[in-house]
Amino acid sequence: MTDIHNALDRADQEGFTREPPKGLQARINFLLKQLKTTKAVAREIGVTQRSVERYRTGERKHPPKAIADRIDAAVRSRWQPQVRKKRQKQAATSTGITVETRARFGYTAPIGTTDDGRFRRLTVHLPPEYAHRLFDAREQGASDQQMRDIVAEGLQEEYFKDGGRRAHDLEVAFTDIDYFDVSF
Repeated sequence: MTDIHNALDRADQEGFTREPPKGLQARINFLLKQLKTTKAVAREIGVTQRSVERYRTGERKHPPKAIADRIDAAVRSRWQPQVRKKRQKQAATSTGITVETRARFGYTAPIGTTDDGRFRRLTVHLPPEYAHRLFDAREQGASDQQMRDIVAEGLQEEYFKDGGRRAHDLEVAFTDIDYFDVSF
């Protein structure tokens, strides 16, 4: 997973209207309801089918931290899909998204200007069309570079070109992400 994919997942989870199941048995039962078989749950969290059965019955109550983290991630990724879709649709059609990042930005511009990339920290609100493109790209399994290109284009148009009011020939490259977060 990439920084941008992870940030979109975190933003999705901020919109939960209820907390996901807390206890191990409740989480395993939720995954069983979603994935239908203990074999599928075992494959998803990287344990044996028998381990899943032990977690489900309470025979085993404390999985290793790495497995507990995978169980948590699997539950959160499937929790409240309608709430996620509703928030994404709203961001993609009316509200847009806010991107906060610290990354290196490089520039291609007319002669006489600098093209040395430098780190900047930006918080920029991107219009709904960029949110729509990001969500579509994520659903289609876009690469890290494709996601970065969409964000770079949005930052270029909204921040560096100020919505088309300046720097018309500027091209922005978005590299070396130190920090990236999204909210919608």
